[in-house]
Amino acid sequence: MDLVVGPDGLVRPAWAAVHDDLREYYDTEWGMPVRDERGVFERLALEGFQSGLSWATILRRREGFRRAFADFDVDAVATFGPDDVERLRGDTGIIRHRGKIEATLSNARATVALREQEGPGTTLADLVWSFQPQRTPMPRTPAEVPTTSAESTALAKELKGRGFRFVGPTTMFALMEALGVVDTHLLGSHRRGTSGVWAADGTPVMEGHTPS
Repeated sequence: MDLVVGPDGLVRPAWAAVHDDLREYYDTEWGMPVRDERGVFERLALEGFQSGLSWATILRRREGFRRAFADFDVDAVATFGPDDVERLRGDTGIIRHRGKIEATLSNARATVALREQEGPGTTLADLVWSFQPQRTPMPRTPAEVPTTSAESTALAKELKGRGFRFVGPTTMFALMEALGVVDTHLLGSHRRGTSGVWAADGTPVMEGHTPS
């Protein structure tokens, strides 16, 4: 089934009803707007680590990732060097993939460089949100949820040009979903149109208006 009704009477996609941790993540976090640099950097890193794995695998190691990567403080992670890579390679609380670890460190340095190049007020979060589309998808089934978009492809190209790694179009679309830049909650889900960014009909919520 694409949508299921939980014991609490709320309608969710099947993937969000499998385990309590997935349900809590879906109900409270996924698709809600994240606009601060640390928060966007954390999700960028986690989406990179998730590549080829299930999201549940990453979610259940989230606190381990936070401990390992200085709570995703960009300036702190940007100072990590080869010794830290080896330390992280031995950390059982995270995914010990050398390429993904090195990409996270590289992306921290690219985030700092972006901030310095663009000046005050322009951050990784500003850049990602600048690719918000004019409309968001309106999927009725999981099969109708896109995995890429013109905006995620453009964002991937922009980030790669600025030295970021593990930022392909599919990963960037998943990032945009997680941050609320797009809303791919299924029509009929209790979370559809609740982010304050998008209305249930796929149109952006105007400032000062509540989502329908």
